[in-house]
This record gives sequence, structure tokens and C-alpha cells, in this order.
Amino acid sequence: MAQKKTIRQQPSDTASNPENYDENMASLRRFLVVSLGNPGEYRDTFHSAGHLVLESFQKKLPEELGQPSFTSDRYGKKAVRASAGPKYTLLQSPTLMNITGPWLARAYKDYLVDQGLSPEEVGLVLVHDDLEEELGVVKVRQWKASHRGHNGIKSVLASLPPMPDAKWARVSIGIGRPDDRDRTTVSDFVLSKIPRHAKGILQDKGGSGLWEALGKLETKWNK
Repeated sequence: MAQKKTIRQQPSDTASNPENYDENMASLRRFLVVSLGNPGEYRDTFHSAGHLVLESFQKKLPEELGQPSFTSDRYGKKAVRASAGPKYTLLQSPTLMNITGPWLARAYKDYLVDQGLSPEEVGLVLVHDDLEEELGVVKVRQWKASHRGHNGIKSVLASLPPMPDAKWARVSIGIGRPDDRDRTTVSDFVLSKIPRHAKGILQDKGGSGLWEALGKLETKWNK
């Protein structure tokens, strides 16, 4: 059986290298990290790559961060797969992709109230698939950056327009694109099951890439 690969503790370069972690550098800022995807039969498809990467991220975190495994919980008045740790609250969207926005808006507002925190104290990060990037490429994007036709992002942006001083960002996960760009082919691709080799790439690169992305955002937001 393969050993679980975690982010090892090192003295420096936390934000730039996902293999390095120093608990003394950890910020008190909390993150609400939400992955976009579809439920049911479409859960293991390319369009739900955000869910796969979020699970990989949780498994790669060092034990001293106290990040629990995913379990069923309630956020935004719905049953959600969640991992609520001292620093990171990880949620997998429970709704169909194109109606994610209203649920996320409620979950975010409820989270602020329940935790007694302001928007300036919580980093909201949306993790989603991206057809325009190669498989496994992770990038930080502005909250209001183009949705590029992604219906989940469209729904979220419509329900959560930018707020003054709010710490919001998106992290995109590359899934590649089929050679044929017609609408039907693209739709069939994003809703197809992720093959084993592609799943391995997303798990290996995605979890570490998300750690690096969150480190960059934390540095930016703590300035």
C-alpha cells in the first residue's frame, strides 16, 4: 500500500513550496474553502475536479494542523461533505453546479455569524475546474475574473458580488480541453468520468498546488 504523502514540516518558504510547513508561521486568519462540483452520478467527473483536489489537500496537510477527515455536516441549510479544522473549513458544494450560488451565499453568511467573524477575517476561496489550463495546473484568480462560460462560477458571482474589504478569491484546477471545441463535445468531456491516470495527476498536483495558492493568498491578505 502506498504511503500517504503529507506536506512535511520545514523552517521556511511555506507560501512558495507546498512541501514546507512551519507551525510558527501559521496565521490566525481562517479560510472557508469551497469546491464546486456536481452530486450523484456526476461527482467523479472532470467538472467536479474541485472536489477531488479538496480531498487531496485535506489528506496532504500535516497532522499538527488538526484537519479532520471529511464527514457529513450542515452548512447553508443543506447536508454537506465538510472538514472543519482550526484554520481551514473545507466544504464540497452539495447542489447542482448551475445553482451553487444561492447555497454558497447562505453558507458564507451563516459561517460568519456562527464564528463571530467579519468578512475581513475570513478568506473565502472557491476551487473549480478550468478547461483553459492543462491537466493539474493550479492558478489563483481574482474573484470577479471571467467565468469563461463556467455555469457554477456564473451562479456564484450572481449571488455573491464583490464586497468592500472582503477577502475572496478563486483557485482554478486545469482539466484540459478536447481538441474539438463544439458545445456538445465539451459538455460530454466535462461530464465524463475522470480516468485513473488523470485522477492521479489531479491528486498529486492539485492538493499541493492548492496549499501553495492558499499560502500566496494568506501572504497577500495579511499585508
